[in-house]
Amino acid sequence: MAEISAALVKELRERTGAGMMDCKKALSETDGNLEKAIDYLREKGLAAAAKKAGRITAEGLVESYIHGGGRIGVLVEVNCETDFVAKTDEFRTLVRDIAMQIAASRPEYVRREDVPAEVVAKEKEILAAQAANEGKPEKIIQKMVEGRIEKFYKEVCLLEQPFIKDPDITVGQLITGSIAKIGENISVRRFVRYELGEGLQKRQDDFAAEVAAAVKG
Repeated sequence: MAEISAALVKELRERTGAGMMDCKKALSETDGNLEKAIDYLREKGLAAAAKKAGRITAEGLVESYIHGGGRIGVLVEVNCETDFVAKTDEFRTLVRDIAMQIAASRPEYVRREDVPAEVVAKEKEILAAQAANEGKPEKIIQKMVEGRIEKFYKEVCLLEQPFIKDPDITVGQLITGSIAKIGENISVRRFVRYELGEGLQKRQDDFAAEVAAAVKG
């Protein structure tokens, strides 16, 4: 498989407006062929969806989700362009799924750009120390850190988490697919998650696992 350069990913992004991860995947799937990658993104509806990403989203819903008889609670604001779309069953289902995702997977931020620089720097410091303690040579520690920081983003950023109902796609890809179907820009603005007894010194049940099991069951 051809090596995918950052410059090629950048060019594909500029030509399609699709997200970085989608561009990387498209190029990987097409062995680095730019034109085929453009076709790939168009077939998936990702290029068209990306063009809508700059539109203002001032409508939408604030959805609540309560799990386990009140042990976990989520409030999430998801925006769209029109009140008409906000009232559709498809949009409401999407927002509900996002709320359940937050309950089950405990994201801390919406997207990686929201993660404070000092948090990323501290995480990299910890990861570098872990790699050093594993006896890894200095020359490959940096590469290991970069790989592990990507995993960190997938754990703490909502849009990069595997979707609980279909782990083959991310939440970001779920939203992109909805944008392509609905025809409006959709964005997650903010969320808050509460878990009963969180931070208190008491026995902690795996509430998140219960939510995930309820979704699958």
